[in-house]
Amino acid sequence: MKILAVIPARYNSQRLAGKVLALIGDKPMVQWVYEAAVSSRVFTKVVVATDSQLVADRVEAFGGEVELTSSQHTTGTDRVAEVATRYPEFAVVVNVQGDQPFVTPEMLRELVTPYLEGELPEMTTLACPLDQDTAYHDPNSVKVVCGQKQQALYFSRSPIPYYRNPVKVPVYHHLGLYAFRQDFLATYTQLSATPIEQCEGLEQLRVLEHGYTIRVCQTAKAVVEVNTAEDLIKAQKLILETNTLWSELKSQIA
Repeated sequence: MKILAVIPARYNSQRLAGKVLALIGDKPMVQWVYEAAVSSRVFTKVVVATDSQLVADRVEAFGGEVELTSSQHTTGTDRVAEVATRYPEFAVVVNVQGDQPFVTPEMLRELVTPYLEGELPEMTTLACPLDQDTAYHDPNSVKVVCGQKQQALYFSRSPIPYYRNPVKVPVYHHLGLYAFRQDFLATYTQLSATPIEQCEGLEQLRVLEHGYTIRVCQTAKAVVEVNTAEDLIKAQKLILETNTLWSELKSQIA
């Protein structure tokens, strides 16, 4: 099966302009994402999609593939969909967010596992166990509850479900990675915005409100995303700590 991975990399991000080119360690953020996607070995092709020549030049400088797209897109998914139309021979298209420098090859493989096993869900996404103590009441941690076949029933920033009775219910922490069947991606871009989507500020709810399904795949844990300047500082500190630990281990082995 041919799977296309597209990394939407908008330079003029509303919350943190230029973040895709921000250095984390010795690499721009988009390079970390690109290298993880290539290392997963499940994608036939990996492409960065951007409306910025500055981003395009930087991607080409580290040897990555890049496609220029319209500057009128309001979401990363729309940017991914534009690139997908140029590759109609690909059965599956994956949106690998450009602001997740710590995404792992394993997470990306888990995201597309249903397709690799011969299934053809309209769409998949990724989730991990939710930390009930710190994330359940945090509106920045998106929760998802699933049906018996691991299809998403609802996504919310609020605590869900309401525990009227002491019944154990799996609640997951949703991670913003998506895979689409190519034909459904084209359908998705034509769907109108929906009330609950607009209320929660969660674009994936549009799929459920229009009657389509999202398969929720599981991964072990969340990774740091970069949405704000504070997130960027956290990411840079994490890389520094990791590099320091690795240097210490190498010196001990030597």
